[in-house]
Amino acid sequence: MTLWFVFALMTVAAIFAVLWPLGRSSGAQGQGSEVAVYKDQLAEIERDLAAGLIPAPEAEAARVEISRRLLAAAASEPAMAPKSNLKWRRVAAVLALAGLPLVAVGVYMPLGSPKLQDFPLAQRERGSGMAQSLENLVVQVEQHLEKNPTDGRGWNVLAPVLERLGRFDDAVRAYRNSLTYNGESAERRSDLGEAIAAAAGGVVTADAKAEFERAHALNADDPKANYFLGLAAEQDGRKGDAATIWRALLAKAPADAPWRALVQSSLARVGGGGAMPALSDETIAASKDMAEGDRNAMVRGMVDRLATRLKQNGDDVEGWLRLVRAYLVMGERDKAMGASADAQQAVAGDAERLRQLNDGLRTLGLGG
Repeated sequence: MTLWFVFALMTVAAIFAVLWPLGRSSGAQGQGSEVAVYKDQLAEIERDLAAGLIPAPEAEAARVEISRRLLAAAASEPAMAPKSNLKWRRVAAVLALAGLPLVAVGVYMPLGSPKLQDFPLAQRERGSGMAQSLENLVVQVEQHLEKNPTDGRGWNVLAPVLERLGRFDDAVRAYRNSLTYNGESAERRSDLGEAIAAAAGGVVTADAKAEFERAHALNADDPKANYFLGLAAEQDGRKGDAATIWRALLAKAPADAPWRALVQSSLARVGGGGAMPALSDETIAASKDMAEGDRNAMVRGMVDRLATRLKQNGDDVEGWLRLVRAYLVMGERDKAMGASADAQQAVAGDAERLRQLNDGLRTLGLGG
């Protein structure tokens, strides 16, 4: 009986929380869900741009398009609702207090059960309104492009969204239209090649390779084109060529390039790092004339010193990733797993460092 009394109090408290605003003067209505979706998309573009996932021109085009829709949605928001009569608000509150518990009990008795299990999280996420809103926005853009097929900016915005949603064939078509109506660029060619490869399950097909070669011809330093040309060489069995391409890419890469860890792990996968995964380029060049045993001993010593330094100062995320990668290349996966656990514990108090570490560990195939 006490339990039901507690439930009743909780119900009354919840009803008062909902009905309390009815007793106050009405303010401006909040923005609708459509406006909130557009604002979230603008924030997502800024995060992707900061992470280097999309180039600046595409980010700017996306901002313009979404901002236009945001303004249109905000302009269509309904005006402030007129104030309700106080008497009717009080009547509604009384009816809710008396009727809602009775309705709840009436519905629960035939349908409810205290032993009913929760729905899995994945099922609840699949039904989220945000995902549905994104799909609706894509449909609206597609309908716009059916009527305005020469809108290059629209294709430029739509293509990466389709790719992110896993609609790779549609993304390929969108990227081709973006090239047709926006003109040639290394980035657009590379994006098209990546979509073609994604549609083929990650295989760099002849069509995809042709696009990367066109991108490379337009800009020899395009990182995406160079990475996938190396991947094509690896898939063709030419691991030496892949290693050469990726070494050249890393030599020109900024120290904070977000894709640097991916290229390094790929280089280690084809043996391009040899037995020297944690060494600088200068040390590698100096050790080429050493005997194999001496070189391995030198590498082992440097890896051990790196591990010791990280135990004393564990804030160096890049250092942890180098250490994990070194153990993987040397075939010591248990030590790599141990180092990854130590790294996560060392940076657990810093959310940004922990995110960077987990991203790097995922590229190395260690989850995170």
